[in-house]
Amino acid sequence: MFPGLLAAVPLIMHGLANMAGFAAAWLPGTAGFKDDSWLLSAGVTLKSPAGHIFGILWLLSTAALVASGAGLLAHTPWWRWAAVGGAALSLLVILLWLKAVPPGAYAGAVFDLVILAALALPWGESVVRLLQA
Repeated sequence: MFPGLLAAVPLIMHGLANMAGFAAAWLPGTAGFKDDSWLLSAGVTLKSPAGHIFGILWLLSTAALVASGAGLLAHTPWWRWAAVGGAALSLLVILLWLKAVPPGAYAGAVFDLVILAALALPWGESVVRLLQA
């Protein structure tokens, strides 16, 4: 239980931190974000309709990462793939909005890479067994 708790808490916290991307796109204020993407055209901002879609993607990554942490604690069989999906989605939106995200999101991107490396690569099954011990 202890290794699982050590992994579940950061998964849940990272998921909740992704709510900032949703908030920046949908709520008044910026939540520490700038409004423009480095990759998308100049008319695409976080407050634009396209930016709202990316806000929804941040919300989906929140749901997947929080669910994966809860699923890990409950020893569900799907928690691993919820973590992989949430991390991949989180990394995608961070990378697309790299110029706009606050500095803490860079640490989130690194955490996403760690999740993907630990769970999606061939040794992922060993990591899962360790965390569910």
